[in-house]
Amino acid sequence: MRVRTTAIAAAVSSLALLTGCGAADMTKQASPFANAQGAKTVTLSVQSWVGAQSNVAVAQYLLEHELGYRVDTVQVDEVPAWDALSQGRVDALLEDWGHPEQEQRYVKDKKTIAPAGELGVTGHIGWFVPTYLAKQHPDITNWKNLNKYADLFRTPESGSKGQLMDGSPSYVTNDKALVKNLKLDYQVVFAGSEAAQITQMKQFAKEKKPFLTYWYSPQWLFKKVPMTEVKLPAYKEGCDADPEKVACAYPHTPLQKYLNTDFAKNGGKAAAFLKKFKWTTGDQNEVSLLIADKKMTPEDAAKKWVDSHKSTWKKWLP
Repeated sequence: MRVRTTAIAAAVSSLALLTGCGAADMTKQASPFANAQGAKTVTLSVQSWVGAQSNVAVAQYLLEHELGYRVDTVQVDEVPAWDALSQGRVDALLEDWGHPEQEQRYVKDKKTIAPAGELGVTGHIGWFVPTYLAKQHPDITNWKNLNKYADLFRTPESGSKGQLMDGSPSYVTNDKALVKNLKLDYQVVFAGSEAAQITQMKQFAKEKKPFLTYWYSPQWLFKKVPMTEVKLPAYKEGCDADPEKVACAYPHTPLQKYLNTDFAKNGGKAAAFLKKFKWTTGDQNEVSLLIADKKMTPEDAAKKWVDSHKSTWKKWLP
């Protein structure tokens, strides 16, 4: 999914449903458990979207209940997560949506972060309209026709232009550049967080109102609010290299895991387990739906999934 800058909240001992509005500075505050010599503890970074929370919830549950570790979680956005991981302030990042600059700096140059394999989930960001709107106006799903429908998407926040709803400004997004470079009569409006964006989309859908939104898969909301992707100019390797000149769709990204290099070498069974941790989009959505829609605690959602998928997670144990 996504991020550029923003802050990090203080370490918490259990995973909560987060909204992406951190406060603490990770350069000044570290988990007391990360990189602790000889301590059977693990610190996992957790991003603000529910899919990432689902990864951490299940990994935490199994580390604690099957391997006997104490697990600490720290809310951290995507780019700061790389910094914290490099510094050993967190041990693992379980869902990265692609950050070539950080990968070059920390994995290839400094070698302070080690790849831990694919998560097993492919992520994709795009622009979406509700399917009920796409059925009413089939040509609305081609970006070339969006200006024709700009009036449909006007809101008080977007003024005289159509609204393109984004989530958190911290998420990876090319939308402002896309609107400018594709000469679209739209204004990018940030909801502020994934939770706030979901609230708005559900309300629009309830009232059958039109909306155009930045969204991504995997995401449990597609089961509740069917959406159809708007076709942007085809993605080609390198078309998004210059953030100011982007005029193409977002790529499909196999999501990656990363470990602090020292932890990868010396983290014992916990490191071995996290390297083997790999599940499907369906698995992640199942847990995400329990957390975000059914309002279960992350721990209870993880337990429910673990209880019914023993054949899957048993393969991850060292």
